[in-house]
Amino acid sequence: MLRQLSFTIALSLGAVIAAPVFAQDAAPAAATQGQSPQQIVQTISDDLAKAIEGHQQELKNDKEKLIAVIDDTFLPHFDIDYASILVLGQNANKASPQQRQRFAKAFYNSITHRYAEGLLNYTRGRVKVMPFTGDLNKTRTVVRTQVMLDDGKSVSVDYAFRQSKSGDWKAYDVIIEGISYITNYRNQVDAEIKKEGLDKLTADLEQKGGAAIDEMTQDTGAKK
Repeated sequence: MLRQLSFTIALSLGAVIAAPVFAQDAAPAAATQGQSPQQIVQTISDDLAKAIEGHQQELKNDKEKLIAVIDDTFLPHFDIDYASILVLGQNANKASPQQRQRFAKAFYNSITHRYAEGLLNYTRGRVKVMPFTGDLNKTRTVVRTQVMLDDGKSVSVDYAFRQSKSGDWKAYDVIIEGISYITNYRNQVDAEIKKEGLDKLTADLEQKGGAAIDEMTQDTGAKK
């Protein structure tokens, strides 16, 4: 299912899972300081529409510029370290800081290059942020949205947030129709690390980019 929803994957995954390495040097966007998780999701949706609408052909012809749109729109709003640790799971405890940083950068580049073009279909109104109910929880607050696909159907996409030490809210996971990206890719990463080791997996991601993501997904699927 995840592989069929390329637009939703592009919208949601491009920076959530592997943003840590690049986000370390990104200052929080001034426009979202003090905003609630729900307001941040709405801001991202609005900013993405402004960046994409009217520039589809230009961005299609210049993928690096499209990647830059993803970086500028998403990176300031995602947890720096937590997402990386969750993707690696127990393997994070065995990895050195340098290994974790290298993996995060390689994985981020692979994910964004694999799914970036799905964002070219994005237009204003694609994402409907649902009213927030309940109390804000500093360790896990979920913002629920409905994303409209090309065929007119809608998909439930939930964003999990936690509050940083500075008080800003940062997203760290995306759940599509009940399926967590963190859990989905953690299982795949774990299987690859057991098979060939973290350094080899990282090298494959660096060399093959999005193709390595496809191979990782296929290998994991074949074992199920």
